[in-house]
Amino acid sequence: MDLLRHASLIGALVTVGLMAGLYFAYSCSVMPGLRHADDRTFVTTMQTINDAIQNGWFFLVFLGALLFTGVSGLTQLGGGHRATLGWIAAGFVLYGLTIVTTGAVNVPLNNDLSHVGQPGGPTDLAAARAAFETTWVRWNLVRTASATAAFACLTWALVLHSRTRP
Repeated sequence: MDLLRHASLIGALVTVGLMAGLYFAYSCSVMPGLRHADDRTFVTTMQTINDAIQNGWFFLVFLGALLFTGVSGLTQLGGGHRATLGWIAAGFVLYGLTIVTTGAVNVPLNNDLSHVGQPGGPTDLAAARAAFETTWVRWNLVRTASATAAFACLTWALVLHSRTRP
């Protein structure tokens, strides 16, 4: 059981860390880099990125982070790991916030942007960008902060877990 506790916590830490890094990369490089692009380049680039990110590897890590964190928390029950469990629970809630934010804000914005320039879709690139960019960037910062905080909680949980191992 201790191997499962340890492995699931490491899996949670790695996958949440990968997601925090992805959100951070958008916050400090992708979106600032696109800020100065013309509307056509901005819209086309974001459409292409949003299409490319919908792949098995992304979904494995995106959802796997929540799954690993949940399994890690469950394995801590009844093993005298109450301090570890609290930090894992905090990490679970914080990472869950990234999933809620993604589903409630970022994905709908991505979906709206995907129709721009398509047959029957809007053609005003400047308006589409204005409806997308500021809100998407703001909520990506929320995802970045919550995923990073989740990573910090899981890191501390691993430290505590390592201290309690025989």
